[in-house]
Amino acid sequence: MSAPAGADPLVSAAGDRPRRAWIGWLALPAVLALVCLGLWLYVGSQPLDSIEARSLNASTISEAVVRHVQLTAVSTVLVVGLAVPLGILLTRPFTRRFRGALLTVANIGQAVPTIGVLALLAVAFLFLGFWSAVVGLVLYAVLPVLRNTMVGLEQVDPTVLEAGRGMGLSTGQVLRRLELPLAVPVILAGVRTALVINVGTATLAAYINGGGLGTLIVAGFSTNRFLVSLTGAVLTAVLALFVDHLAGVAEDVLRPKGL
Repeated sequence: MSAPAGADPLVSAAGDRPRRAWIGWLALPAVLALVCLGLWLYVGSQPLDSIEARSLNASTISEAVVRHVQLTAVSTVLVVGLAVPLGILLTRPFTRRFRGALLTVANIGQAVPTIGVLALLAVAFLFLGFWSAVVGLVLYAVLPVLRNTMVGLEQVDPTVLEAGRGMGLSTGQVLRRLELPLAVPVILAGVRTALVINVGTATLAAYINGGGLGTLIVAGFSTNRFLVSLTGAVLTAVLALFVDHLAGVAEDVLRPKGL
């Protein structure tokens, strides 16, 4: 649509961008809300036996969702706190000799199936539950954030860094003021990937008494109640899409201006 007569087209275009952004940000949550509404109406229309009624009540479902979000949030915060500093460290020249060995160790977390990692933790340390699941999720999701941190820092134009040093910035100031801000989009993409991985993988926490939406899926399979498993699977998919959407919004908001 053309700008009104007498209006500056550049100003009008700039004014349209926030509106388009808000529409894009709200579209997917609206669709996911409709999916949840449809699931609620479908489950409510089905005759439930005593086993299904115990699993598909508001208290049980809300508890599973909250625990799933806790598993995802805590593990992702720990992943970021571990992988970003390690990624920065591995891009420094003095770590070149042992960089390959550390990356190999980080690769092990994704090479080994997650359920195997959880089982090994349970056997090795003799503990089950929330924190055992968190450790397994951290080991599995650390690689995307680590690699993206390294790639983001390594792709910064060396001439920009030289210009910063020429202006008298110290090594630490170059890192804080130039390298990290320019690497933010790539790092955020890695965090977004880790979030989605953790949402999906957290369903396996049910096997070691870690809670989450996986408890519904496992309960449905073990008792041959398809409706229970379907509810857990749909809610997990909705949560994964919603978390991915929030991470995308965060990428747009936190992206440095001009990138």
